[in-house]
Amino acid sequence: MNWISNVVRPKIRNFLVRRDVPENLWIKCPETGQLVFYKDVESNQFVIPGSNYHMRMDATARLKSVFDGATWFDIGIPEVTADPLKFRDERRYSDRLKDARAKTGLADAIKLGFGKLEGLPVVIGVQDFDFMGGSLGMAAGESVIKGAETALEKETPFILFVASGGARMQEGIFALMQMPRTTVAIERLREHGRPYIVVLTNPTTGGVTASYAMLGDIHIAEPGALIGFAGPRVIEQTIREHLPEGFQKAEYLKEHGMVDMVVHRQEMRATLARLCRLLTKSPLPPPAPEPEPAEPAAQAEHPEKAEQAEQA
Repeated sequence: MNWISNVVRPKIRNFLVRRDVPENLWIKCPETGQLVFYKDVESNQFVIPGSNYHMRMDATARLKSVFDGATWFDIGIPEVTADPLKFRDERRYSDRLKDARAKTGLADAIKLGFGKLEGLPVVIGVQDFDFMGGSLGMAAGESVIKGAETALEKETPFILFVASGGARMQEGIFALMQMPRTTVAIERLREHGRPYIVVLTNPTTGGVTASYAMLGDIHIAEPGALIGFAGPRVIEQTIREHLPEGFQKAEYLKEHGMVDMVVHRQEMRATLARLCRLLTKSPLPPPAPEPEPAEPAAQAEHPEKAEQAEQA
């Protein structure tokens, strides 16, 4: 007989029962190892308060942080063949897609939205690394093209947040074909004078870097983001040389002219709005009206009594 469950009084027994703790209650900083409360990181736009390390941000949270009032209209993406090669390695590609969709709630790696940024209409796309490493497949390619076409139709800037490990191997040549297709779509934006701004987040590599990620009118990078075609380890093994400190990091690339600016996430929204106004020659938003001073209650309700009180 278990005396704790059968003899100890209920209040004491409830105290001894083990309580489950949510797995995401604390976040460990990858740089310093510091444990930070999840809610504190979430309220700080997923930036570790102490070290300023920029964690990955899912597509929905990213759109909320940029659009006015955290509201926007979702832009539908054309449907594509889910598994054109009937690919299978350790698992079926179709099963991997189902798991990624269930995990992220997205149809594929890129989510599109149309809304306002400080009153200026914009089209924004976000590449979510949690969806199979943000890999570029047919659906993601269609998303970039749809975003560019919507920006042309509505005559707005197109802002794209990029995070990817490269082309999706399960789609083979069909994935590689998205590189020239997206390049043509971005070129049409340029021909019609529509601004295209790219925000490079951690990581941005592979075929994405070799196509639409480096074709922007302005390239912004988040602090510490890894940006390149091949990874540093592969490059070191190929050229058999030690790479400089911070090679392929956002700050290193800015010093060498590959990106235009490195912007902290909390300043990203204001920076994007300023650039969009500059590139579209739009006026500054009108200042918010100052609240008028309220009249005293006695004067508002009984003006005669107020005058008598002043004379006395």
